[in-house]
Amino acid sequence: MVAAHRLEVVDLGGISVGVVRGPLPPPSGEHDVVVSADDVDVDGALASMSHAVARTPVAARALCQVLRMTEALPVELGLLAESFAYSTLLAGPEFAAWLAGRERRVLAEPVGPVVRVERTGDRLEIVLTRPERRNAYGRQMRDELCEALTLVDLDPSITEVVLRGEGPAFCSGGDLDEFGTAPDPATAHLIRTVRSAAALLYRNRDRVRVTVHGACVGAGAELPAFAGRVSATADAFFQLPEVAMGLIPGAGGTVGIQRRIGRWRTAYLALSGVRLDASTALAWGLVDEVRP
Repeated sequence: MVAAHRLEVVDLGGISVGVVRGPLPPPSGEHDVVVSADDVDVDGALASMSHAVARTPVAARALCQVLRMTEALPVELGLLAESFAYSTLLAGPEFAAWLAGRERRVLAEPVGPVVRVERTGDRLEIVLTRPERRNAYGRQMRDELCEALTLVDLDPSITEVVLRGEGPAFCSGGDLDEFGTAPDPATAHLIRTVRSAAALLYRNRDRVRVTVHGACVGAGAELPAFAGRVSATADAFFQLPEVAMGLIPGAGGTVGIQRRIGRWRTAYLALSGVRLDASTALAWGLVDEVRP
């Protein structure tokens, strides 16, 4: 029972946070988040989560609700539930306020592909190749990655798949200059579910290994979680910044990351926006090995 771990309960605007001064207790549905002094700086965690809930209460509550749903759903249905919630929040006031507070740059479209695919025998290497943007996950990269993973899905003779990124980072997350450009939330949901790299990675997870380095932010943290094996360099860090934008993770994070590290730790990462270093990611199970 959770109570046996001497849980202190803090209410953050309707979000129930349990604090335990010791190891994280077994999973329980009673609280939205439980943080352990063995894992995190409890006072800092409470402060960062409190700030997030006060700033974007709708997104924070939606996150906790979706995590409770996706915890109990099969992966494919969990991805649908996440997309419905994400698309709804795109029409909300918190995302509108975030969008209005930043200046959108008009950047030149990439010249040529942003995902390179190389096959050697039964091995396929998929490389994110937009290093000047730290492999920001924009429309073109999403579509090209899905094309490459569809090839894997259709060709059983490919027995090994390696996904990596070029440049200083594996993936810095969604391309912020494309945020808010979907014509409407319904279309955004349709696109997200029809072109889902997360679903393709999950279906072929036994053949896929992802090697990550540097910034693994947003989609850069969410997509690798669906692979059968994730290898990180010591400089890798992981971050879910979406709640501060009035959103929730939208590339599968409420599903894939939760299945690796549990609902409570996923909620903490998303509410706090904290950077998780490679050694902690290994201890929690977000990655399977850390390389020099």
